[in-house]
Amino acid sequence: MIPDSALDDRGADPPGGRLAGMRTILNLIWLVLAGFWLAVGYVIAGLICCILIITIPFGIASFRIAGFALWPFGRTVVDRRGAGAGSVLGNVIWVIFAGWWLALGHLVTGIALCVTIIGIPLGLANFKLIPISLLPLGKEIVSTDEAFGVR
Repeated sequence: MIPDSALDDRGADPPGGRLAGMRTILNLIWLVLAGFWLAVGYVIAGLICCILIITIPFGIASFRIAGFALWPFGRTVVDRRGAGAGSVLGNVIWVIFAGWWLALGHLVTGIALCVTIIGIPLGLANFKLIPISLLPLGKEIVSTDEAFGVR
């Protein structure tokens, strides 16, 4: 018989467990093969956006995504509560000026990584970054444990 405490913690990974170790390994491989260069693209987009005062929110979103692009495993994107019409309008402007080429970078890199068996998880992570690269406003980056309510 399975104890009730084991049922409550199903899916949870203790700190320093196997899942945390695998995330770290995947993040390190990601950083070397794709993450650094994708983050550089986001930082450049953020710097360009911060030149004008009106586009500073886009620059901040771009810097936030750069951190996610550096270390994506173990984190996910969720909708931010209270994001309204301003974020929708901002996302339209973002797609036109920056989002499409960042999403294209993720698509090309993801396809290139999926060519090898070891690169498939990394390619899938690239595909996971496409929606936030297209529509970053009104989104929040959180740990997967926090997003799915795991203790």
